[in-house]
Parts: sequence; structure tokens; C-alpha cells
Amino acid sequence: MPEEIWKLLASIALCNLAGGLGALVTMPRIPGWYRALRKPSFNPPSWVFGPVWTTLYTLMGVSFYLVWRGHGLDEIPGPATAFAFQLAVNVAWSAVFFGLRSPLGGLVVIGVLLGSILWMLFEFHACSPTAALLQAPYLLWCSFAATLNFRIWQLNPEG
Repeated sequence: MPEEIWKLLASIALCNLAGGLGALVTMPRIPGWYRALRKPSFNPPSWVFGPVWTTLYTLMGVSFYLVWRGHGLDEIPGPATAFAFQLAVNVAWSAVFFGLRSPLGGLVVIGVLLGSILWMLFEFHACSPTAALLQAPYLLWCSFAATLNFRIWQLNPEG
């Protein structure tokens, strides 16, 4: 398999693996804890989250590939670090919000996530404006998720 195809597939797989790790923590909490929480009127139906996140993780992978293409990871330390950090924080949000059942903790983590996405966008834009643009839906969705997280915390201050 040519190296560039391998990089594309590895990038997409890594992002979707991160999503799978988050889902391992999230899915067991949905039928009981999450369903029992009071939620705002703009909370999407549960079935929306899977397709949205799968699309976002795939776009994230393609975006990282555009930055990685033609380079070794050692040649793109800023973008690679920003990408890895935001991906780790993304998984951490699921662990805190769902795993620890903490909307307040999730709110703190999603604030860090939004900052890390902006850092990644800055790093990616320097290598590939297209790569940065492909991250825009992720930033928008996470901004929406932060608003949703905030309202869930407000409606359920006891967690």
C-alpha cells in the first residue's frame, strides 16, 4: 500500500478509534443516567449523535492527513501535538461527563477542548488552509455541545 494511502487510512482510523473509546464510556450511561437528566428543548434526539460524530471523526482524519501528507511526523511537531492533544481531550470529555456522571466536570473539559481545537486550527492553517477548514464543523458542533453541556448542568446542578 502506498505510504500516502496508509497515512490517510491511519488518520481516519485513529480518529474513529478515539470516538469508539468515548462511546465505550458513553453508551452504558445513556439508558439510565443520561436519559434521567433534565435536558433543554434543543437537545437532539440520541440517534443524531452517532452519525454526526462518525462524520466529524472522519473529517478530522482527512484533515490531519492533509497536514501529514508529504511529511514525517517529526516535520510537523506543532500540528501533530495539537491534533493529539485535542483528540485526547475529546475522549476525556466522554470519560468525565458520562463516565464520572459530571456535567460540571464535562463543562470544564469541553472548555479545554474548544481551546485545543482553536490551537489545532491555527497549527493546521499554517500547513494547509483546507485542513483547517475541514475542522470547522467540529468546532461548530463542539460549540453547540458546550452550550448543551452548560444547559444540562444548569438543569441538573446535582449531576
